[in-house]
Amino acid sequence: MTADLTDEAFLADFAELSAIGATAAGGVDREAATEADGRAREWLRDWFADHGLHCRVDAVGNMYGGAEIVADAPWVLLGSHLDSQPTSGRFDGAYGVLAGAYAAARAVADPERARYNVAAVNWFNEEGSRFSPSLMGSAVYVGKTTAEAVLDVVDESGTSVRDALSRIGFQGHDVAPTANSYAEIHIEQGRTLVDEGLDIGVVTSNWAAYKYVVTVHGEQSHTGATHMRYRRDALVGASQVVLAVRAVAEEFGPDTVLGSVGRFTVEPNSPVVVPARVRLAADLRALEARTVEAAHARFLERITEIDEAGDVHVEIESATLRPSTRYQDSGIALAGAVADELGLRWRTMPTMAGHDSVNLKDVVPTVMLFIPSVDGVSHNEREYSTDAQMLAGLHLLTATARRMVAGALEAAQVS
Repeated sequence: MTADLTDEAFLADFAELSAIGATAAGGVDREAATEADGRAREWLRDWFADHGLHCRVDAVGNMYGGAEIVADAPWVLLGSHLDSQPTSGRFDGAYGVLAGAYAAARAVADPERARYNVAAVNWFNEEGSRFSPSLMGSAVYVGKTTAEAVLDVVDESGTSVRDALSRIGFQGHDVAPTANSYAEIHIEQGRTLVDEGLDIGVVTSNWAAYKYVVTVHGEQSHTGATHMRYRRDALVGASQVVLAVRAVAEEFGPDTVLGSVGRFTVEPNSPVVVPARVRLAADLRALEARTVEAAHARFLERITEIDEAGDVHVEIESATLRPSTRYQDSGIALAGAVADELGLRWRTMPTMAGHDSVNLKDVVPTVMLFIPSVDGVSHNEREYSTDAQMLAGLHLLTATARRMVAGALEAAQVS
């Protein structure tokens, strides 16, 4: 591992980090608190130590690598996440963690105008693929849930967050630093920037999202001995739910509402048994609050229609709204001004996907930055951003972080 902070060192470190949990197709498999995630965390902890940053780990596995510049002052936090989807690209999350680490270390090395301390952050379980819900570590940090509630969550095999973190050595006991502000850089996970030939996106707001857990109840029976008219097939009912999500999205016109189903759990999942239960995760997203509420109401109507047909019973176990809110204007203006000074081509834009910054902006002034995703590919092993795109983002984050550490956002308000 290199010990300098040059651009060349950043690219070498990113390649080394990307090798942890690497897949044959060029992506990574580092679900939260797995063995591969543990090795990536160990790598990051060593990086912090090698670059003069003290590592703290809180109760839910959030990692903070920082150095106190101003005694007893709050902290500027810079970060993202190292965990991934089961098979995913190597840029999603990890790029932002390493860029945050470099920006933090560079700020510590040049402390002349510092008014605040600075730390890089690796948030626990941003992806939500092994443990649900997503954005778990940052939700605990901002007080939207508790550490105890998160530690009790179990995955599909029955392993709790507490046990999984303990197994990899990252259920900590350190007190998290108190944030003054936060910045995160991420790949866009869309194709707006690459299509428009731009270097940077400065995020203004997040899309609203309804996230559902739905269980469809049928009746278990023999596939070879049960007449069709007597079947109550939970998988057929679940398929109707999938089509309902798609139909609702299409009712609102192109790209106004996004809808998907991402996980099926079929019971008993035997080739000769009509399924008794199917549990699935679904979501509906839109930029405008009224639109996502209208889509939610329409989805509930369609679920009622499926349920009242009588073949299966559809139970919505939970329907959780993540509202659309705005990032602080002061942070948007700061990032845009720095991008102009660096000669970067940029635009403002919303984020359609969720990020830890969506939680942080509710409690502290927050800057969210995007770099291009080639072809808009994400949550896929083909995910790619060029070295030049990564370095442009690193330079912007570094310069923005230095101004934040010097107090550029200290008068900003959280609405």
